[in-house]
Amino acid sequence: MTALDQTTEVVDPVPGASAPHLPRQPDLVQLLTPEGERVEHPDYALDISDDELRALYRDLVLVRRWDVEATALQRQGELGIWASLLGQEAAQVGAGRAMLDGDMAFPTYREHGVAWARGVDPLQVMSLFRGVDNGGWDPADRGFNLYTIVIGAQCLHATGYAMGVQRDGSENAVLAFLGDGATSQGEVNEAMIFAASFSAPVVFFCQNNQYAISVPLERQTRIPLYQRAAGFGFPGVRVDGNDVLAVLAVTRSALQAAREGQGPTFIEAFTYRMGAHTTSDDPTRYRLASELEEWKLRDPIARLKAHLSRTGIADAAFLDSVEAEGDELAARIRRGTVDMPDPAPSSMFEHVYAEQTPHLADQRAEFEAYHASFEGGHQ
Repeated sequence: MTALDQTTEVVDPVPGASAPHLPRQPDLVQLLTPEGERVEHPDYALDISDDELRALYRDLVLVRRWDVEATALQRQGELGIWASLLGQEAAQVGAGRAMLDGDMAFPTYREHGVAWARGVDPLQVMSLFRGVDNGGWDPADRGFNLYTIVIGAQCLHATGYAMGVQRDGSENAVLAFLGDGATSQGEVNEAMIFAASFSAPVVFFCQNNQYAISVPLERQTRIPLYQRAAGFGFPGVRVDGNDVLAVLAVTRSALQAAREGQGPTFIEAFTYRMGAHTTSDDPTRYRLASELEEWKLRDPIARLKAHLSRTGIADAAFLDSVEAEGDELAARIRRGTVDMPDPAPSSMFEHVYAEQTPHLADQRAEFEAYHASFEGGHQ
């Protein structure tokens, strides 16, 4: 079987996820097969050292361990909600590691792997989902903007930021994350129009995880998502989103093109959300168990582990050390999350505007007076 045949095999829709009217899914960029075999692509060469491969594996394992612990904490009442990235680790780590110092990422609410790659402490993300702050990291310091809950809004933010970078004469690039469902939002299409018209140095990175909550992909589009880029006048490419090497290579290339003034690129990372949309969702109500089992065979961590083991790049001692580090990380996340102090109720008025307005001051005073009316009330 040739590398091209293997690629075609991977992108065929899984059972139950396709519709008769949809065209056959096209080939995608792949550098690592689901079995862990390294293959080459004519347009996306990747020169990577053994140390870098081990580091990517460590990223994937630790990010998943964080995600598993966060899901458990939510189920135990320690988080208000959690948006799992289970199955999407390679897409996020590969994209995050493709960025350079000075680049800026604009996430949704699921890009924990990108946050990890940009050096954000997991506890600074956990505090947001626990509801004690609005996100504890400095976007300018990390090159990673705060999470965006409004679907697709971050694409406008990213494009505006990229146009600012362009006018400043900087050689940095911007990475905007979105999901397949967000491509149906007006903000995303408006952002791509502006990006194309001004050749803004922004890359739109779509994690096509097959479902917009419960709505399957075939109800979002009649053509593969990456082909929509042609309508806006810039390149689109589909990459195996469960292949961290391919994601790294494709994203690195697109970001470099943006830095060189070639304008935007749309990347469709073809992946799968193995967990629920959030912890308030029940995916068993809208997808088949057999579909999930099919995608488990394409697990991003298992394929890199197979490659490392087969080639001798990683031995049992290394793999065990990463697992042990994951246990330590989970313990730190659990301890740090549970020990987070609750904020003062009136603190929600502190960051509404850069400067407090008279109307906001009146609201705060009324709120504090109301709380003070209760015996033992706290402000």
